[in-house]
Amino acid sequence: MKKLYGQRAYVQSAGVRNDMEIDGFSVAVCKEMGIELSRHRSRSFEEMQEWGDDLSQFDLIVALSPASQRMALALTRYFHLDVEFWPIIDPTAIGDTREAKLAAYRQARDMIRDRMVARFGLPTAPEVASDLTPPASARR
Repeated sequence: MKKLYGQRAYVQSAGVRNDMEIDGFSVAVCKEMGIELSRHRSRSFEEMQEWGDDLSQFDLIVALSPASQRMALALTRYFHLDVEFWPIIDPTAIGDTREAKLAAYRQARDMIRDRMVARFGLPTAPEVASDLTPPASARR
């Protein structure tokens, strides 16, 4: 989101649980687009609140899994938030080889990018649009 739209909106990433580091395949396919995830750590909605994020200040939660959608909808009992569910493939169980797994992660990454552009419009910086297309060597 920040890569496409910069500081246009305040964005935080959260998950249902915070017990996992970011998957290495996610790091690799995002790096192909100039997005650095290696230092990123997942955190839960509860952890966001503990760290001082006021969930009532957010306008929208985009859920990428049924579990995160359920959690987000539960939060709407306490906060006025819009929740959108974007059905993105789960690449973690796809592919037997490294290349097949990378292809699945690229597909998920591209699905998320396409949904962002459809929902929020074209990237705000012209140079970003060209950055969004991975090099031909990364597309298979």
